Amino acid sequence: MDRRRDAPAPDGTGSSLSRSPRQRGSSSGHGGAKDRVERGERPCSPPLKGKADALSVSSFPFSGSDYPVTVDPYGFERPEDFDFETYEQLMSEYLVVLTRRAIKWSKLLKGKNKVDKNNKMKRYVRKGVPNEHRTLVWMSASGAQQQLDRNPGYYQSVLGAQHDPKLVDTIRTDLNRTFPENVLFRKSSSTCLQKELYNVLVAFGHHSPSVGYCQGMNFIAGLLLIITRDEEKSFWLMETLLGRILPDYYSPSMLGLKTDQEVLGELVRERVPGVSGVMAEHGVMWSLVVSRWFICLYIDVLPVETVLRIWDCLFYEGSKILFRVALTIIHQHQAAMEEEARSLPDVCQSFKRMTLGPFVEDCHPFMQKIFTEPGSLSMATIAKLRATCRARILAEGS
Repeated sequence: MDRRRDAPAPDGTGSSLSRSPRQRGSSSGHGGAKDRVERGERPCSPPLKGKADALSVSSFPFSGSDYPVTVDPYGFERPEDFDFETYEQLMSEYLVVLTRRAIKWSKLLKGKNKVDKNNKMKRYVRKGVPNEHRTLVWMSASGAQQQLDRNPGYYQSVLGAQHDPKLVDTIRTDLNRTFPENVLFRKSSSTCLQKELYNVLVAFGHHSPSVGYCQGMNFIAGLLLIITRDEEKSFWLMETLLGRILPDYYSPSMLGLKTDQEVLGELVRERVPGVSGVMAEHGVMWSLVVSRWFICLYIDVLPVETVLRIWDCLFYEGSKILFRVALTIIHQHQAAMEEEARSLPDVCQSFKRMTLGPFVEDCHPFMQKIFTEPGSLSMATIAKLRATCRARILAEGS
């Protein structure tokens, strides 16, 4: 895989990665969400409106007069055929959960600037972190805050150092390609985050010259900025993600990414054997169908609210969360895949459909399932499988 290009899309073609991570929900006037899913299209992500706004708007980047009807709470434009009624139904129960969790989190974090690592906190994180507390929780749980505190002024110093012209040009090229449907990344916007995005990517590229920059990183940095609105904190969260939680995902060899794709293959063989059999029968490599899942950390794969719930757990529990999500999605569609997949293109189409529809849109029950459906999955198990798969990849490449 060329790390300077987008990861392969589930259909085997290059992904534009220019779509927002907000894409979900349903459409009206064009056959509805179900028809679009059946055609293999991703419905657009529904934003909050009406009662939803009243309950949770303060938690999001847009509020009050800054929250236009045509834009969702994270800055992504709503489609013209957006189905408000369907989304209101979807959100009616989830908003009750959000409100209840927000009250509990406020009590839990009152007077605190960090989170503990214990079973109670893990339970809270798994049930969702309110947006107003996400930056604190992500920074504290991941160790990024500790890194920032240990290195005061480091971000500014690396940002102010002499920059590699080639790195700068590559990053500048991708700025306008980052979430083009999000008003927060448009030059015409008074709240444009392109400068902050540029700074984070340039600083990270010089901080980690062995990684530098490759496409996909801009979307990770972009979503971090949407949540934190702080480029220094976004830098340290990115450093934690790519340096500790997911090492070698973006290195020139992309060995970490390749390894984890094979690890997923081993887990599927053990836990979802029907899908593994279909993959083997048609000679489908895991890199063909799940590269984007991992390299983009589910951005532009799952709805934005679901992605953020996944990231809550990713920062708190580590990379095993990526496997839990993948296994849950695959397990949910095992029967359909066994019945419908008759060729390699069929398999690829099945993987495209897996990330569409109500199962991944309704993020609260989805997140509950990722901790039950795959069964027990420890970091020790992941580490053992990684060692085996990495050795195999290196042997094949020698």
